[in-house]
Amino acid sequence: MAWVWLFIGGVFEVGFTTSLRFVDGFRNIGWTLAFLVSVTLSMGLLEYAARTIPMGTAYAVWGGIGAAGTVLVGIIWFGESLGAIRLLLLLGLIACIVGLKLVAH
Repeated sequence: MAWVWLFIGGVFEVGFTTSLRFVDGFRNIGWTLAFLVSVTLSMGLLEYAARTIPMGTAYAVWGGIGAAGTVLVGIIWFGESLGAIRLLLLLGLIACIVGLKLVAH
């Protein structure tokens, strides 16, 4: 179950990084609240998952999910480019996340 919580925490990391795009120096209250809720849940779920999963593995997977998810949000919703090399690197990042899950004890 810890892996599920870790994955959800990674998704909330995507939420707080995406919210940062709109906080406008923390003057936009709605997006600032979304950022604060997302970062709190993300970090809390990372901490909870790390009680079972080794911290280094948990942090790497959590950060990888957040990074890959944030790149995908940028491509899908903000029109960021997806070239062949960027796609290859993104797939490599996802492969590393899966690999860490597979070798974790």
